[in-house]
Amino acid sequence: MKPISEVVKSIPASGIRRFFDIVSQMKDVVSLGVGEPDFVTPWHIREAVLASLERGETSYTSNYGTLELRQAVAEYLRKHEGLSYDPENQILITVGVSEGMDLALRAILNPGDEVIVPEPCYVSYKPCVSFAGGVPVPIPTTADAGFRVDPRDIAAAVTPKTKALLISYPSNPTGATATREMLEEIVAIARKHDLYIISDEIYDRLTYIGTHTCMSTIDGAYERTILLNGFSKAYAMTGWRIAYAAGQPDVIEAMMKIHQYTMLCAPRMGQVAALRAITHAQEDTERMIEQYNERRRVIVKGLNDIGLHCFTPGGAFYAFPSVKSTGLTSDEFCERLLWEENVAVVPGSAFGECGEGHIRCSYATSLDKIELAIERMAGFVAKLKRGNVEPADAARV
Repeated sequence: MKPISEVVKSIPASGIRRFFDIVSQMKDVVSLGVGEPDFVTPWHIREAVLASLERGETSYTSNYGTLELRQAVAEYLRKHEGLSYDPENQILITVGVSEGMDLALRAILNPGDEVIVPEPCYVSYKPCVSFAGGVPVPIPTTADAGFRVDPRDIAAAVTPKTKALLISYPSNPTGATATREMLEEIVAIARKHDLYIISDEIYDRLTYIGTHTCMSTIDGAYERTILLNGFSKAYAMTGWRIAYAAGQPDVIEAMMKIHQYTMLCAPRMGQVAALRAITHAQEDTERMIEQYNERRRVIVKGLNDIGLHCFTPGGAFYAFPSVKSTGLTSDEFCERLLWEENVAVVPGSAFGECGEGHIRCSYATSLDKIELAIERMAGFVAKLKRGNVEPADAARV
């Protein structure tokens, strides 16, 4: 057989999934790994879908998504952000933000175009740029700077081949949030060099420090921003796989063409659920946010107390502590913690080179599990400091 694509071959499998393939075979594991709410989708949302199924609503929808859902998204953006998007041609319903990201990149990139990507970042960003024929240009951030990208670093990275900036706040994996002033500087760079901005705001509702600023509300950003958001995190709807993209009609149409030929449309049942969520589930979301915020305080304090310095995240549901004081790499720390203490976290190296020396801990789980995980991690770190723990058998990983 002829070889597979060189681009695909060159991209490693997700560093997250490797660990959870192992976790799935183990017992008594406390997992702080998967970025998935531990809440169940609110009943009234599920009930709306059951009613839709009873009415026999199981057919395809428009490639753009149901007009009713697009109208609801447009109204939400108008009410909460003061933005005006035409639901007819400026909003596309996608199969999660991950598909939206893929569509956006494929819609705007030509082979060799560069995309600036601040790191640490979600594991799919750079591969999606490569799959679309582009070249990812990573920009490192640090805990000392709150994992916020320095606009001056973005400006320095721009070349004649730069086509877009990929921005995501609140951030996965760090929980970093952006100030409006920082975003204004980024938009000024994009305007100067006529760049697209792809803004992944899936964690916008999960903001605990300050107020989230939607990229498209910044002066000069609306006409060049592809805004991506969805229902997975704020409404506990990960498995429904429903999100949306909002942008200029020509870009949204280009994204729809790809979606039309590869996905056709997002599942109708998910669209029904999303419509109910965006119109009736705001109180459910607020209750979840309150619990995430409590968990955030507990996990950050716990990590700092056991000697793993942890920057205080302003959003999302991740802590990103440093493990440099242990003398282990991120992968070594995670592997040994898993085998020796049955606690699953994700190595920071999975999110880019500058994530090395950190681990991602999701607090989208119960306080009891968080406290148990911290207790086990405390014992592990104490043993490392005493130097009386033998390395885990590398052959098992």
